[in-house]
Amino acid sequence: MGVVGYAPGVYDMFHIGHLNILRRASEHCDHLIAGVVEDDVVQRIKGRPPVVPHDERMEVLRAIGLVDEVVSDWSSDKFEMWKQLRYDVLFKGDDWKGTEKGLRLEKLLGEVGARVHYFPYTASTSSTDLRRLLEGTL
Repeated sequence: MGVVGYAPGVYDMFHIGHLNILRRASEHCDHLIAGVVEDDVVQRIKGRPPVVPHDERMEVLRAIGLVDEVVSDWSSDKFEMWKQLRYDVLFKGDDWKGTEKGLRLEKLLGEVGARVHYFPYTASTSSTDLRRLLEGTL
């Protein structure tokens, strides 16, 4: 199968930042898996549910034609997902780079021969900003 890449995310209110990461990721692997974080995990991490339900977010990713596989991401720990998927490279925005979570993940993946590849974070649009706009707080 060649290089297996994994691009986890909430992918709520799909926007250009999501598209940018998936386009770039698809250029750096032979088989790209997108992991869509489950609603209850999003609620636990962000303190609020996503706007778009999990099944619909998965369907959007299947429909855009940039990924080879879409899976449900049931853990906030991306190393747990590695145990299930055995990917070679995890793709994340560079807002993770140098963080405690990012450094831990780099170490754990390195121990099993996998790595993290960071892409520039698209600062112009974020799901958080879109949510604020919808709520009238932006």
